[in-house]
Order: sequence, then structure tokens, then C-alpha cells
Amino acid sequence: METAFQANPVHTVGELPAVGSTAPSFDLVGTDLSAVTSGDLAGRRVVLNIFPSLDTGVCAASVRRFNELAAGLENTSVLCVSADLPFAQDRFCGAEGIENVITASGFRSTFGEDWGVRMVDGPLEGLFARTVVVVDAGGQVTYTQVVPEISEEPDYDAVVAALS
Repeated sequence: METAFQANPVHTVGELPAVGSTAPSFDLVGTDLSAVTSGDLAGRRVVLNIFPSLDTGVCAASVRRFNELAAGLENTSVLCVSADLPFAQDRFCGAEGIENVITASGFRSTFGEDWGVRMVDGPLEGLFARTVVVVDAGGQVTYTQVVPEISEEPDYDAVVAALS
């Protein structure tokens, strides 16, 4: 998969799961160091907001916006995934009053490889590319979005439309 950072091409380890395919399972780390797994969210729609790091303004803005949107989404969990340590995610969410999304870290998992989002070049190499994936309650991928420029926010309206 290809995206860009400040107009320079950036590549990832693979491709996002295709629309219509079964979403890969995941085993991430929650802010309290407990496991956050795909099994925990079974039977619910899941929006995966995947991004490089909460320490950037755009990533922080996306978590804030998805937190707002999540409040009005029925049978839907919004999972914000980065390689940030769980402690940093917890600190951010506490300071920002983020309560409607689940934040999870991929720091000790194969998530980046399994979902094709770990960047293999560019200045953010090793972190996750800005992407959004929607998975239905049956575990099928129904929508994907690779944000063409990592320094820009996702198309929130398209994500909400994909849930309609």
C-alpha cells in the first residue's frame, strides 16, 4: 500500500484487507495493559481508526472527532490504534476527556503486519499509516480508507456513510 508524508511516497508492509474479506483477528494492548482483541468486539460493528501517533496534531484531532462520532453510533465500537505505548494513550484520553472510543496499542503485536499498515520507509517508518477500516457485526470488511497524505485527517463523512 502507498500513502505519502508531506508529498513524499511512503510504503507499508502490505495491503489493507479487501472489502468483502474477513477481517484479520487482532490482539492489542489496552490503556490498562489488558488485551484488546477482535473477539472482545465480536457481534458489533467496528471502526478502526489507525494512525501513527497521538503526539501529532492530526492524529489527536482524529481521535477527538471519532470520539464525538462514536457517541451516536449504535452497535458500533470505535477502536483507535497506534504504536504509542498504552501509558501515553491513557494520558491523552484522560487529559482530553476521551470516553467513547477504545484506544489500543500495537506495540507488542503483529497488527501492523496483519493489517498491512506498518510503514516500511519514510520518516515515520515503523509506525502505522493513517487508515480507516469498517468491519460489520459478522466480521466482514465493508469499507477501507487509506488517507493519501498522512498529515491530513480521514474523510469522516465517508466513514459515517459506510455505516449507514
